[in-house]
Amino acid sequence: MPYFLLTFTLPAELRKLARRQQRLFYALLFRASAAATQQLAQDPRFIGGQIGMMGVLHTWRRDLRYHPHVHYLVPAGGLAHDSHTWRPARRNFLLPVKALSRLFRGHFQRALQKTAYYADIPARLWTQEWVVHCKPVGSGETALRYLAPYIFRVALSNRRLVKLEHDQVTFRYTEAASGQTRFCTLPAEHFLHRFLQHVLPKGFVKVRYYGLFAPGRRQRLAALQQQLHQQLANPLPPTESCPVDTTAAPARPASPPSADPLRCPVCGQAMQVRSLLRPSERCPP
Repeated sequence: MPYFLLTFTLPAELRKLARRQQRLFYALLFRASAAATQQLAQDPRFIGGQIGMMGVLHTWRRDLRYHPHVHYLVPAGGLAHDSHTWRPARRNFLLPVKALSRLFRGHFQRALQKTAYYADIPARLWTQEWVVHCKPVGSGETALRYLAPYIFRVALSNRRLVKLEHDQVTFRYTEAASGQTRFCTLPAEHFLHRFLQHVLPKGFVKVRYYGLFAPGRRQRLAALQQQLHQQLANPLPPTESCPVDTTAAPARPASPPSADPLRCPVCGQAMQVRSLLRPSERCPP
């Protein structure tokens, strides 16, 4: 099963307030992004069904600067409204990110309007584009290995600490654009500030599941997995009709009816002759 990695980033204008009200803004980031994705996935132009989402909160860049965003691992398809049909996504395309960005912004705005902090937000934020990224990640195994450190580790491991000298801390990180190793040296107090801003509120859940992956749908998800495995193990034969070869030898006389009639490769029912389609006098334009 192919997967996609969706990333929703909190705009810079919200980060100062989000740092002071982490529990509220991180929860809104999860809810607004998940609601926008599921809403757009229901559109029959894209998937037309319910998708599964596993989200992981991430609050730092590689140099420990504050950059809250959430990653979602999403299978390439969804369950149709009949709760039995799997609707695969198009090749290398899940959802249009521009439309998804605007839905995400709208859901976040409506949720924030119910709080006392909405008046502190500049109005221009609700008209500018918000950053949403989507890319195919194959089977999802590589993406899971990428997300795992965000789940089980803190923002900076001990092996990245280089030295503490003259009340300054030096640590190394890998630059995302170039892949090169860089070094950052900060006064000890500034370093502690960068590190501690990524400590989540007590009891906050940083991994969340939505749609088909929600805890309440695990039984349905298990049945769907079994159904998809059976389809992969027993693929249906092609249903396209074979072209008629007009240059072939005349057909032999029809044989007596068989006790085992020709059956439809899709539904398994006996096929019956209803009418004959004769070629037209001219080719279609």
